[in-house]
Amino acid sequence: MAAKSPNTATGYMNSLSAISHYHQLLSQPKLASDSWDLLTARMDDHRMFFGDRPLCTVLRPLFYSPSEWTLLARRTERILRLFNRLAQLMLENAELRAQIHATPEEEHLFRIDHGYRLTIPTARLDSFFARRQNDRRNLKFVEINGESPASMAYSDVLSGIFLELPVMQDFQKRFAVRSLPSRKPVLDEFLRVYYEWRGNRGKLPDIAIVDWRGVPTATEFRLFAEYFAEHGITTVVCAPEDMEFRNGQLYAAGAPVDFVYKRVLVSELLDRCGMDHPIIQALRARAICLVNPFTCKLLHKKASFAVASDERNAHLLTAAERQAVRAHIPWTRTVEERATLDPAGAPIDLLPWASANRERLVLKPNDEYGGAGVLIGWETDQSVWDAALANDDSQPAVVQERVQIAYEDFPAMTPHGQVAIDRRLVDSDPFLFRGQHVHGCLCRLSSETLLNVTAGGGSIVPVFVADEKDL
Repeated sequence: MAAKSPNTATGYMNSLSAISHYHQLLSQPKLASDSWDLLTARMDDHRMFFGDRPLCTVLRPLFYSPSEWTLLARRTERILRLFNRLAQLMLENAELRAQIHATPEEEHLFRIDHGYRLTIPTARLDSFFARRQNDRRNLKFVEINGESPASMAYSDVLSGIFLELPVMQDFQKRFAVRSLPSRKPVLDEFLRVYYEWRGNRGKLPDIAIVDWRGVPTATEFRLFAEYFAEHGITTVVCAPEDMEFRNGQLYAAGAPVDFVYKRVLVSELLDRCGMDHPIIQALRARAICLVNPFTCKLLHKKASFAVASDERNAHLLTAAERQAVRAHIPWTRTVEERATLDPAGAPIDLLPWASANRERLVLKPNDEYGGAGVLIGWETDQSVWDAALANDDSQPAVVQERVQIAYEDFPAMTPHGQVAIDRRLVDSDPFLFRGQHVHGCLCRLSSETLLNVTAGGGSIVPVFVADEKDL
């Protein structure tokens, strides 16, 4: 049975028919309950939890049509290449780099040669891929996770679980579905930079996955370790305090390692351990391959979006890049006293304008994560907003223009065993590799405007490309 071609009149297909059919299938009580029971059992089997909360709390994945996914992937890769080039420009230009407000310690780390060319071997661009009234899509990226992108293993395993569900089995009688795996691209990229760092294709790496004890993503580290082991790679999961550098060798929980998958954030490593941590010592000595390298901070800072969208940097971009920024990067400025242009291109004094336009802005700390410190202007009292704008320069922040938020209806099982379909906010966060390519996608759902699982709510669902079959 061949899949249908895109609509010849528009060259565009959307996922609404897939969503409607899936929800119709869930109107069968036994199919819904059997699917829910299997989903919860399989998540228990794989310990698919974020802290102590189940990763997925709904019964449907996110569906994209082939044309929707192609659009998202291609536009993401265009923006990714722009950010990759901006990172190189910032490394070469101290004045440009100053716009991201790196600390002196981070500046020192930027100068350590990490032994391969890339700034972001792995990353994630977080976006809202919203439907317009004509059902076509509006794509806006809101930040880049260039340091320690989570959920690549989670998303892969959830995809496999969903493919087992009875409702998905029935769904595939009418729709062809394609998953979007990420763990293989992760391993491929790790090996590529490892052999570039080594200078030859000798032994496999001995990997340490490093983050603090008790972090809610710890179960994902185990999933990665199991996947690496399937490919013959020894992996140790440890905390920064379990590491030692002696006689030119880095040890993780007593085991020698030459590759560090750094899930701990640079700012937290510096705050707790200082500049003499064994990872930094080993990197200086060229004893380890580090992913992501410390230069990832150039893009991980929220101010990287200000660098991309600020009119004072427009001369650094090509005409095509400027067009891509206008289409997909919201107006973003570092909070400071300065003259600039507003989103419409009119001259403004930034701080008074940001105060008067609270309801069309979001304020984000430059170097936080998990939604910490984020203020949604239209949900914030004016006094609280103005106090945040007046914060001193020791805690840089950015203001970013409000974008169209994506919403979809998702089914969940109620405590009474019935399916309830409710509206959720949806973000689409493609995983990025080699500063060029998209492989896979994180999707988070929430009933709150601050859409972040770390912040204490929401759900992760897998992403599939669904195409209706010719029956």
